Amino acid sequence: MAKKALEKVRFATAGDVMHKDVVYIDGKKTVAEAVRLMRDKKVSSLIVNRRGVEDAFGIVTRKDVVSKVVDPGKDPAKVQVFEIMSKPLITVSPGLQLKYCARLFNASGIRRAVVFDGKEIIGILSNTDIFNAIEV
Repeated sequence: MAKKALEKVRFATAGDVMHKDVVYIDGKKTVAEAVRLMRDKKVSSLIVNRRGVEDAFGIVTRKDVVSKVVDPGKDPAKVQVFEIMSKPLITVSPGLQLKYCARLFNASGIRRAVVFDGKEIIGILSNTDIFNAIEV
């Protein structure tokens, strides 16, 4: 039975289990504002808007806040989001099987990826989403 459940999750796709509620923030906002937005929306990461069509999206996570602001003792009200975000984003297609998403996460050392359909961001896939897709 366990093998069947694992096969089911391995062949599910990013689009099957992603979170569709994507929350955005401007890179010029402060980390304090980002923390408030994460708490209000109950999310662990925010997509940082592009400055223009030629620019790439970024991402800021709770881990970024802890490791790049709290640990070094910086004031969240004085640090801007663009100073601590990761950029460019690693993206996956909605049709990519979870087994390949898991492999990508492991190889690149990330915990989440943006789901991009070729035109726009349609969701976020996290390692927690992949974990929760396992039927036991």
